[in-house]
Amino acid sequence: MRAACSRTIDVGIPFPRLLHHDRFQPAAPPPTCAAQSQDELKRVAAHRAVELVQSGMVLGLGTGSTAAHALDRIGDLLRCGALRDIVGIPTSEWAAARAAAAGIPLSDLNAHPVVDLSIDGADEVDPALDLVKGRGGSLLREKMVEGASRRFVVIVDESKLVPRLGASGLAVPVEVMPFGWALTLRRLRSLFEGMPGFNLKLRTASTNAKANTFGENGFEPEPFVTDNKNYIVDLFFEDGIHGDLNLISDEVLRITGVVEHGMFLGLASSVIVARKDGVAMMEKKLNGI
Repeated sequence: MRAACSRTIDVGIPFPRLLHHDRFQPAAPPPTCAAQSQDELKRVAAHRAVELVQSGMVLGLGTGSTAAHALDRIGDLLRCGALRDIVGIPTSEWAAARAAAAGIPLSDLNAHPVVDLSIDGADEVDPALDLVKGRGGSLLREKMVEGASRRFVVIVDESKLVPRLGASGLAVPVEVMPFGWALTLRRLRSLFEGMPGFNLKLRTASTNAKANTFGENGFEPEPFVTDNKNYIVDLFFEDGIHGDLNLISDEVLRITGVVEHGMFLGLASSVIVARKDGVAMMEKKLNGI
């Protein structure tokens, strides 16, 4: 019980001084670091983020495997009295269920339109600390909560660092209305027409029984449905997204039928990176400093 109530990291991995993202350097690996799994490094990074939590805060509660460590840690600290009077705003139905199981009191943005601190993962992080999020399908609520936050701390492992958004070759999600989704998909295709290596597709619920028999019994796969009862169109870029991201964001959102996209531009305050040789923080540069 004593270890659970400690507000400091209890694993022998160093946390270097805060670093601007353009001067990011790896920490010297300690002897114990090689034995740590990637999930253990994520846990340490999540616990480091939770050290920023203070009693009385309104917290944005992230979604995903890394965020789960933060939720569990907050629950531990609440149970042992190291934290009190916390209110959590979940970014998904999954986060709401996980937080409730951890004993975190929950509310919503209607009651708490200003969030003190959000802690969440990301699918990609570029050198400017812009993000791709939403491959788990929770991008709309994540962006609403994290956009309402005074501070947004992102937790990732080093595989999520990319030279530009979309450069991992994995999906950049766009949440769309189910009504007329095929028309919205065609308009998204037209927007990026001519970009080398671009492709897109409607996300399907791969665990659906009909999807498993597609091509054998003539069934079409069921679309993936978000917590908001919308669909997702996944965009793929062979060499990432080139151009002005803010302009591209505006052009995507201008398409009727698009609800939101997974580019989180200018929202992250800092990024905690779990590396094989330790854990470090990337801080957003302010005023060119």
